[in-house]
Amino acid sequence: VTVAQGVLLYPITMGLLLQSLFLLLLLGSCLHPAAAFPKGCYPSEEEGLKTFRCSNAHLTEVPRDIPNDTNKLYLDSNQIPFLPRDAFQDLPLLLELDLSHNAIARIESGAFQGLAEHLHSLDLSSNRLVSVSKDTFSNLKAKVNLSNNPWLCDCRLQELIRAVELAADSSGGIVCESSTQEEHVGKAFLQVIADTDFCNVYKKTTDIAMLVTMFGWFAMVISYLVYYVRQNQEDARRHLEYLKSLPSKQRRSEESSTISTVV
Repeated sequence: VTVAQGVLLYPITMGLLLQSLFLLLLLGSCLHPAAAFPKGCYPSEEEGLKTFRCSNAHLTEVPRDIPNDTNKLYLDSNQIPFLPRDAFQDLPLLLELDLSHNAIARIESGAFQGLAEHLHSLDLSSNRLVSVSKDTFSNLKAKVNLSNNPWLCDCRLQELIRAVELAADSSGGIVCESSTQEEHVGKAFLQVIADTDFCNVYKKTTDIAMLVTMFGWFAMVISYLVYYVRQNQEDARRHLEYLKSLPSKQRRSEESSTISTVV
């Protein structure tokens, strides 16, 4: 009976051991990637899309090791100060990127490189952006939210707004914190550029500055020529007066020499 019981228990025991081993391996594979994530960040799946959330995780930079099959990335409500070049280059399937409510004041050229193909939503609202080159969003087809930033309203911002597609209902939040023209401060930028072409004003100002500079150089050249001529005339007059004081024979010789020189 003992042998028979042992024979019966053996496959049951082996089955339990294999099941336990399988569960440990499965648990290990699930925990291993999470261990590399910053505190407060976690992957999930929302509406069939792979999502990576780092909202309010006290981040001071864009985290590394984000799964490269991520479709939606939330980095909102952190303290990220700037976006470096190629910050998201390893996320070719990204559809939505939320960077709102950070401290972003600078975006390096090429920060969104590699996202042009799929990205359709980019939220940069409530940051510290003052001025950004239009080339930063080169080839990007995403709808961009740029509201609630301390913008400097000038030609550069005008070119940026014309280069991107603004997210719905976000244009009213792009307000002039400062401006090249004082009367525009506190006004919505799209309202301002309805009556003012910042780039045309800038071009006129540049043209006037160039004209003033050219006139200044021209005036300097003319002044130098007038001075040069007057100085030579004064030297010639003094020399003639000196010749008049010489004896007649020597004077005639010197006068003819002076006249030939002047001619």
